[in-house]
Amino acid sequence: MRNAGIGEKLAVKVSKRKTGIARIVTLLAALLAPGVALAQNCALCYTQAASAGSRVIAALRSGILILMVPPMLICLGITWMAYKKRNQFNEERQTDELIDSAKHE
Repeated sequence: MRNAGIGEKLAVKVSKRKTGIARIVTLLAALLAPGVALAQNCALCYTQAASAGSRVIAALRSGILILMVPPMLICLGITWMAYKKRNQFNEERQTDELIDSAKHE
């Protein structure tokens, strides 16, 4: 019995380590991905923006900033909800395991 508990703890540590490594690799891949390859520009849009006056260019820049706000707020909302609920499932599973172990004793 005692050795099984140690094995389970070791398995959990290895699993957490693999998860951490996977997160780091994913983050590095996202940061190192070339932005030019991901942002395929429309030639017509680029030509029109380049030939426009300063007021139109300023309006385009403002429009781009305005269009960035909703996705950023959505991402922040999802991150906040994930942070708030981060331990909900682990706590439920631990409670279930405690109840099961109490029944078996």
